[in-house]
Amino acid sequence: MRELVRCYQAFEQYSAAHIRDMGLTPAQFDVIATLGNTEGMTFKELGEKTLITKGTLTGVVDRLVEKGLVARKDHPCDARCFKVVLTRAGEREFLRVFEPHVEHVGLAFERLSGDEIKLMIEKLQTLRQQFEAARRANEEAETT
Repeated sequence: MRELVRCYQAFEQYSAAHIRDMGLTPAQFDVIATLGNTEGMTFKELGEKTLITKGTLTGVVDRLVEKGLVARKDHPCDARCFKVVLTRAGEREFLRVFEPHVEHVGLAFERLSGDEIKLMIEKLQTLRQQFEAARRANEEAETT
């Protein structure tokens, strides 16, 4: 577990420095990247996809609204909620930051062979599946 956490922390430090150099916080980038090429999402959907907690997400969205990068729109099918959408300026921001950041993160993989990357993906999928199975078993045990 320690190595998994250390790997994630190293990724976050590498990624976050580049995002900050582009003038965004990691959470702002996450919201913009998640909304890019979509018609918007409900707050709940956005929270699930970004893994940003509801309280933090509210503040992030508020700051992006202030910057004119996102807007809250009435949900067409549910008057109880709204959708968060990129504005035109937000769409331009997505185009400005997304591909350069993908390329930046890709630099960290340049020294790995295709076989090494494939093996890592397989191992990470196996690990994720183990956690998901353990979570399901725990939920089943709680309901019985």
